[in-house]
Amino acid sequence: MADALQSLIQQPWSLAPHTLLGAILLGLVAALVGEVVWRMLRWPRLVGYAMVGTALTLAGQGVDGGNANVRLIVDAALGVLLFESGARLNLRWMRHNPWLLASSLLEAAMTALIVFVGAQWLGVPAAVAVPLCLILMSSSPALTMRVVGELSAAGQVTERLIAMSVLNAFYAVIALQLMGAGLLLSEPDTWTQALGPVMFSFFGSILLAALAGEAINIVARRFDLRHDHAVLLMVGFVMLALVIAKTLHLSTLMVPLLAGVWLRNRHDRPWVWPRHFGSLGALLVMALFISVNAAWSPRLIAPVLMVALALVLMRFTAKLVGVLLLARPSGLGTRQAVWLGCALTPLSGTAWVMGLDYAAQQGARAEGLLPILLACIACLELAAPLIQRWALMRAGEVDRSTAPAPRPSGGAGADAPAEPRTEARTEPRASTAHAQPQVERSAS
Repeated sequence: MADALQSLIQQPWSLAPHTLLGAILLGLVAALVGEVVWRMLRWPRLVGYAMVGTALTLAGQGVDGGNANVRLIVDAALGVLLFESGARLNLRWMRHNPWLLASSLLEAAMTALIVFVGAQWLGVPAAVAVPLCLILMSSSPALTMRVVGELSAAGQVTERLIAMSVLNAFYAVIALQLMGAGLLLSEPDTWTQALGPVMFSFFGSILLAALAGEAINIVARRFDLRHDHAVLLMVGFVMLALVIAKTLHLSTLMVPLLAGVWLRNRHDRPWVWPRHFGSLGALLVMALFISVNAAWSPRLIAPVLMVALALVLMRFTAKLVGVLLLARPSGLGTRQAVWLGCALTPLSGTAWVMGLDYAAQQGARAEGLLPILLACIACLELAAPLIQRWALMRAGEVDRSTAPAPRPSGGAGADAPAEPRTEARTEPRASTAHAQPQVERSAS
């Protein structure tokens, strides 16, 4: 952090991403490209952010995930998005429809198994294939919340997509932590020293998440945290929880995710805030997706690019088949299940952070993990939001005002919003017994 501040003070006008001028220009370009793709193509703005990040890494100005300043921004942005996505997970829905939880578990397990078998077949060492398959079974709740919020999507497919993305991220974080703990505890010379920190990290993350969620719940009884200004209190609590987690070496992914889940399930009514907690959250989200897309380099991923492409296709197939297998018992039509399986494609910042943390913990044992993981992220980062948008539109759950419309020919009406299309929205074909009690729509 001191080095970054020194560069900002001593060289504020140098044209580089880590200087003041460079950071401002980079943010302006990303915001401009994001608005262009949104207004002209109705693509999610993060596609524009991803384009800027990709251009940055192709220009040789990639991001080092091990840099403390980069991790500070990434952890803060992920904390906001994971808390927001966790606050959309209604555990009562799982109790009313246990087949939904079973479908999530089956889809995640199938993804991990097929990716592991495929990685072994492609010659990836088992020491890399195991953590890789656990990371790739996750879907990005951060990216999903961004796409769903911008498209104003709502319905059975959308709510299941958010729920399964949150659950998949939780499975992946827990499985990777247990695996890392198992490797440390399996060493006869280190298991006694490793047992205490492992237990502290796991249960400490759960306890801190519960305390943070309950603290926000207590404040929410006296203040309207859904208001644009009061929502800064929410951001403050999330950031404080992240600082404590970082200081105590707890999971910076599990804490905000579980804190959101705790808060959501302490109330019968859904929580709906200004999207991503307002302007500050939007700025963090932009920085997150630029960083993720600038984390790889052509030289790093070129040797494993074909392996990554094959694993991405296997992962897509496993998620699609896993959702389809239990679609009917969980109350979802076959057509909706297809769109849900497609929408589970994203792989982004959450997977990157899991890979970075695992590599830092395991050292030489995890050598070779990050190049393959970054290649998989690079393959999906631009395509996944568009696939997700297309799947939600095909499911009939996207607000018609966000669908592409013919551009005006010019004149006085050129800036007028397009008239909403009049087709009736396709209603989810799920039985009321399996439907979520209340659909939660993100605020625009």
